[in-house]
Amino acid sequence: MAKNVATNAGTKAGTKMGSIALHGYEPYKEKKGEEYMSVGQLEHFKKLLYAWKQELMEEVDRTVSHMKDEAANFPDPADRATQEEEFSLELRTRDRERKLIKKIDSTLERIENDDYGYCDQCGIEIGIRRLEARPTANLCVDCKTLDEIKERQLTGS
Repeated sequence: MAKNVATNAGTKAGTKMGSIALHGYEPYKEKKGEEYMSVGQLEHFKKLLYAWKQELMEEVDRTVSHMKDEAANFPDPADRATQEEEFSLELRTRDRERKLIKKIDSTLERIENDDYGYCDQCGIEIGIRRLEARPTANLCVDCKTLDEIKERQLTGS
């Protein structure tokens, strides 16, 4: 039982935290000569972000009901420990998703402020393909790469 829950939670978290796999989602089809961050593109990403947020919120609701339904006081300490570990894994996953929801909200705010799609550090276009893969991206590929290099140097890993 623990292995099944852990596998499902890990898969869901990987899907949510990595590239997006929303049901019924179609990537944006750029039109020739279309201006970057046109009204159509902004609407596309806004819908995508709202759908992603909704999916995450539904997952939170499922977790709450699952934990209420599955909560039991097992007499066997091993069973109790297994259940506690499952719940702990689910809660860590939901915590990451809660942080992601905050990031989605922040990104939606950037769309409203006409600041979406441009790098926070250098100001160049992030690019439609990168935003499709990571709609909450706020750095271009080059700045993100430099950020990761600096982080690795500081942490020593």
